[in-house]
Amino acid sequence: MTVHIEASWKSHLQAEFDKPYWTELTDFVRAEYAAAQCCPPGKQIFRAFDLTPFDKVKVVILGQDPYHTPGAAMGFCFSVPDGNRAQPSLQNIFKELASDTGVQRTQTDLSDWAEQGVFLLNAVLTVRAREAGSHAGKGWETFTDSAIRTLSEEREHLVFILWGAYAIKKKELIDTTKHLVLTSPHPSPFAAHKGFFGSKPFSKANAYLQANGQAPIAWG
Repeated sequence: MTVHIEASWKSHLQAEFDKPYWTELTDFVRAEYAAAQCCPPGKQIFRAFDLTPFDKVKVVILGQDPYHTPGAAMGFCFSVPDGNRAQPSLQNIFKELASDTGVQRTQTDLSDWAEQGVFLLNAVLTVRAREAGSHAGKGWETFTDSAIRTLSEEREHLVFILWGAYAIKKKELIDTTKHLVLTSPHPSPFAAHKGFFGSKPFSKANAYLQANGQAPIAWG
């Protein structure tokens, strides 16, 4: 089966594409996109991979599943196209960014982060419009877990930013002896005041990158 994904990722994850679950997953996704409106648009499903090649990853930010509001999802966790109102979690991310680094960001499209090596990965890459979590448990988690595990095994000195209980469970996939793992409550309005605010993930990530000879991320 031909998979339209960035070449370096395709090479590192080829074994996943040859497994039975992948055929079942792609059959399901095709059927869903044919039957109903789904998010993100089909050409953007692997956008996080396409804009951040395997060997360019510096920081991994993990989300759960795409925004299910039509027009909001764009293939990156938390990001929305410019011209759209920032979702509540993204608003809180920007508040913490300002508090942490002084950067006052208004651009809601996080493509510039991705192009600098911030891998904005959702654990589930698709969803039915207006039906949160509707594509969970269909195989995406197996695929994205493999991506996280492969990064952990084959790269060094990455920063993994895990926000909320769901993301923090992924810590078991990461070798913490050679990577920095930053955890905190989720930036959603329901949890941000429980420890996300004040967690300083952006400055901590850059300090670690610089300490290991890498250029910091320009978060602005």
